[in-house]
Amino acid sequence: MRVEGKVAIVTGGARGIGRASAERLIEEGARVAIFDVLDEAEDTAADLRAKGGEAVFHKVDLTSGTEVSAAVAAVTETFGTVDILVNNAAIPGVNKLVHEIDEDEWDRVFAVNVKGVFLACKHVLPGMMAQKSGSIVNLSSIYGLIGSKDIPPYHATKGAVLMMTKTDAICYAPHGIRVNAVHPGSTKTELFMEAAETYPDGKDAYLAMMGAAHPLTLGEPVDVANCVLFLASDEARFVTGASLVCDGGYTAQ
Repeated sequence: MRVEGKVAIVTGGARGIGRASAERLIEEGARVAIFDVLDEAEDTAADLRAKGGEAVFHKVDLTSGTEVSAAVAAVTETFGTVDILVNNAAIPGVNKLVHEIDEDEWDRVFAVNVKGVFLACKHVLPGMMAQKSGSIVNLSSIYGLIGSKDIPPYHATKGAVLMMTKTDAICYAPHGIRVNAVHPGSTKTELFMEAAETYPDGKDAYLAMMGAAHPLTLGEPVDVANCVLFLASDEARFVTGASLVCDGGYTAQ
């Protein structure tokens, strides 16, 4: 029961790494609120309750300060506090070179991936400051650490999330609040598998290609969720401003 008695908000918790993170937090004793724009997150919350956990779903557009503020207030009213925030929600955005990207395409990725993290932190931090404790885990990416030949807006947003993590870690350490980042490599989420299905040479070829790029092959959502759990828990009480890379060795090459 590594997070027993704690209350966690997980953004983008309907599926993939977000869902796995919510599951692991509940398995280790937390009560969880899922923030997502997808209605299927209600089914996720119901599944978690059916397994004996305490889970609620709030449909939230994370680019709206009004909606985020109201949802955080509702969680606080329901559970009394917020101890953990997992900023997982993100979109990949368009796969175009910079000179081909429209302004609204660029702005959309930043609105979800960066503004969404900002707004969630903005509205959770006052409560954490009042209780003088809290753990924020931001999902960056290996693409927040290294470059690649695709999705420039996504790279830019994940680099921004990393710098937000480091700055907030310094700013809020005096209040007993830790802020860390997890950097996943290729992970077999629903979104990843959908990409595999559309690969011209077929799903198996895509999985083989991507798996070969990672010395330990592809990750599962639970692999990343275990990193989230560690940083959220008091086991990481002396860890802040850190980048926990969970990429099967991809960036070691």
